[in-house]
Amino acid sequence: MIDNATLMVAIAFSGSALMVTLLINWLGARRDSYLISWAGGMAFIVVALALLGLRSGAHDLLTQVGPFTLLITGMALIYLGAIQFRSGSTSWALPAVLWTTAIVATNIPFVLGLSGVGTVMLNLSCAVFMALSAYQYWAGRAEAPLHLMANAGLYGVTSISFLACAALLILDGELVLTAPPSNWAEQFNSIMAIVGLTGVGALSLTLNQFRATKRHQQDAMTDSLTGLLNRRALFDGFGDTDLPAGTAVLMFDIDHFKQINDRQGHAAGDAVIQQFGVIAGLGMRQGDTLARIGGEEFCAILPAVPIEHAKAIAERIRADFEATPARISGEIIPATVSVGVATSGHGEGFSSVLSRADAALYKAKGHGRNRVTGPPRAIA
Repeated sequence: MIDNATLMVAIAFSGSALMVTLLINWLGARRDSYLISWAGGMAFIVVALALLGLRSGAHDLLTQVGPFTLLITGMALIYLGAIQFRSGSTSWALPAVLWTTAIVATNIPFVLGLSGVGTVMLNLSCAVFMALSAYQYWAGRAEAPLHLMANAGLYGVTSISFLACAALLILDGELVLTAPPSNWAEQFNSIMAIVGLTGVGALSLTLNQFRATKRHQQDAMTDSLTGLLNRRALFDGFGDTDLPAGTAVLMFDIDHFKQINDRQGHAAGDAVIQQFGVIAGLGMRQGDTLARIGGEEFCAILPAVPIEHAKAIAERIRADFEATPARISGEIIPATVSVGVATSGHGEGFSSVLSRADAALYKAKGHGRNRVTGPPRAIA
């Protein structure tokens, strides 16, 4: 059987590799703050385990309080990273309170000479941090069920291994330890640490890559100025499909937009586009789709809506946009929008309805702009 000190050194080496990998990934995506929290946590754990593995059987106050403080700090940072990964929150409040409680509960017994009690509190503290980390992944499992449930499981079993170490010490009833504990629970805990580090590290990096890929896909489908879907996203979603009968397509075009850019500058034009995106978004119902498909052109798809209702929605957006102009540096930038509306008939494709909505838009522009135009009824 491998002695516990050797296992600790092995864990330290494994943790070092994971720490470096996490750090490299964070350097390439610094907004992912959970990566640096995990890397920092691993750094503290690596140093703590290296000190414990190299203490050559020494069991004095210094060789206990120092490494155990580092170990608890590492566990707290890993828990912080789990919170950041799930919620994006950067609040240190709860981890800091738990860290302070764990440090006090662990180190005071050591200072009082009750090393057995201090070791029990260390194991219980680590168990709590691992269990809370497991909960974070379990609670967020909807994002990537298999990976996050596996992560939660590894953290959960590691928590149990710390609880087993504490339980055996409690059952032994030794308030003072003259040597590091050596029993099956310590071996189980060390093995779980190796397995857990390897598994958690691989899963964490996979999850980070999954998020990065998803974010890149989202960026590719999103208009950077308004945050709405872009033309590619709209046509990927609807381009080759037949729309259900009674689906309305609204085409919006900001009137005289080139003149706004020429007279007041492109910053003013951008402000007008952003303002329209906000107002049109507020006018959408749940389940509607809104996209910016060109410079000053927007398209909305409204499922299951009568033509008169669709025209009323378009009219409300038109009126709200005219009544709520964009502002830049305190200057009002008046603008209006023309709208074309069409609704789908049975078996009619998106491109056909879009073409009719576009024709209605040009009709609105030809009749003086700042108005809504559409057919009196859907195609039969």
